[in-house]
Amino acid sequence: MVADQSEMGPSRRLALDEVLDDLVADGMLEAASAKTLLRTIPSKDRADRHALEIIAKAELRHAKPPHRVLALEELTFWLARHVGLEYLRIDPLKIDAPSIGDLVSTAYAAWNRILPILVTSERAVFATSEPYLTAWVDELRTIVKRDIERVVANPIDIERYRKEFFGVSHSIKGATAGPDDPHWRDLHNLEALVELGQSGTLDANDSHIIHIVDWLLQYAFDQRASDIHMEPRRDLGNIRFRIDGVMHQAYQVPAKVMIAVTSRVKILGRMDVAEKRRPQDGRIKTRTKDGRELDMRLSTMPTAFGEKLVIRIFNPTVLLNDFATLGFGPEDIDRWKGMVGQPHGIILVTGPTGSGKTTTLYSTLKTLATPRINVCTVEDPIEMVEPAFNQMQVQHSIGLNFASGIRTMMRQDPDIIMVGEIRDHETAEMAVQASLTGHLVLSTLHTNDAPSAITRLLDIGVPHYLIKATVIGIVAQRLVRTLCVHCRQQKPLDVGLWESLVKPWSLSTPAVSATANGCPECRNTGYRGRIGIYEMLALDRDLRTLITPDFDDSALRQLAYRKGLRPLRIGGALKVLAGVTSLEEVFQVTPTRTE
Repeated sequence: MVADQSEMGPSRRLALDEVLDDLVADGMLEAASAKTLLRTIPSKDRADRHALEIIAKAELRHAKPPHRVLALEELTFWLARHVGLEYLRIDPLKIDAPSIGDLVSTAYAAWNRILPILVTSERAVFATSEPYLTAWVDELRTIVKRDIERVVANPIDIERYRKEFFGVSHSIKGATAGPDDPHWRDLHNLEALVELGQSGTLDANDSHIIHIVDWLLQYAFDQRASDIHMEPRRDLGNIRFRIDGVMHQAYQVPAKVMIAVTSRVKILGRMDVAEKRRPQDGRIKTRTKDGRELDMRLSTMPTAFGEKLVIRIFNPTVLLNDFATLGFGPEDIDRWKGMVGQPHGIILVTGPTGSGKTTTLYSTLKTLATPRINVCTVEDPIEMVEPAFNQMQVQHSIGLNFASGIRTMMRQDPDIIMVGEIRDHETAEMAVQASLTGHLVLSTLHTNDAPSAITRLLDIGVPHYLIKATVIGIVAQRLVRTLCVHCRQQKPLDVGLWESLVKPWSLSTPAVSATANGCPECRNTGYRGRIGIYEMLALDRDLRTLITPDFDDSALRQLAYRKGLRPLRIGGALKVLAGVTSLEEVFQVTPTRTE
């Protein structure tokens, strides 16, 4: 912890010449580079911009080999070490956002270049980019009745998150302001049912609510969230993000504001705002600040405390990814291209919800949808709108289900048909008929591995001889988190764990495996991003002979293994060998090996 104000001297801002002198003294910068920068920077810039920002923008090089450019984050880390304070890379998901507006005003925080990070009953932690500006510490200590702790953070991050979080805090207060109206509670919150006849919500078009929703969506995009969960509770509503398959607490808002925010999102998604008793689906298409278009799928569900809303975010750029980027190995690519290159038949992609099946199918269809090919899909709902496909959405209310959708598409002269999911006998029967009449059909099933898909088709009533005649291949897949490239390192291999993963397959035992201890880039999780692992089962003549009325999937599995099928765990083990993921992650994601 840095010395207090009396030891640091008078409270003052960082001066550019002072920072440059200290960098030179610490061997970070050549004296000639410092003098050149001082001569070329106008005095107005020195007053308006933070000293570290000026130095970083000048792209000065480190005095010592390899003479890398001094980036802002490295300069911030140096400053923290130089003044004896802890360095912090701000993670917006860990900011105590609902409390910061109650601690200091936005003007006070802007003047002192500070940002509240954590507030407890005993202490308040502030990020600062001005470690010598200390007069505010004693002022706040008296006002907030807490110990004040300081950490040094990137000045650009402090400025950005100060504007964002104080702005949304102001909007939440504005949306909550007004007389205490007992009518605001949602009639369908079970705890409010005693107030019979009372209904009504805030106006979802209120400017504060619009700001909150816009900020929330942009915040989720910036954090790489795949889903936004808006969960009503008795007093405070939770907002959580799913990032790399893991849920993170993002924000809390008063229940009153949660209702209005949910209504605003429903309006954007062209949903029935007045209907809160039954689930609804909707979608929003928007554009991020950097110009990327995103599709969002909305789903509401009535709960004990009101209407829960989940927003699933789809990034259309995933359709541009090649198979290697998705996680396919060289052998996987050859097998997959062999399957989808067939003129007719059924190809199934299996796995649990959230295992990347839709991404695999969309990316594949994108490569197949040439001007000479007619690609038609029937989905429930349409995940991403793609102009290269002819997409139909299931609508049960008018009798349009998967089976009737396939029946309709067969009259549309298709070459390739994609069915969102085979759920029942009727859908399976129509998919089989489509493949028998010369179409390539791609669809999904929910099974643990590839051979189990045959059992599933038999269970829903598809005759064994039709499965034998139509199914080309089956792909099972999972998504594993990839190790963060910023903190990835090697460690001695846990031989026992490795052998239990790969046994009885003959994979060489490496001396080391990859791990990651966590860093600010990955929120100290050790993982950043996800990649697929696959089990590719291409049915040949020998395997088809095993598809009988008394089908035994274990016999087919064993024969497929002898013919080169790699189970999911071996696919994961190859990713471990490549240093892409960890042993622990593969064990957590893949099903128990079946002999």
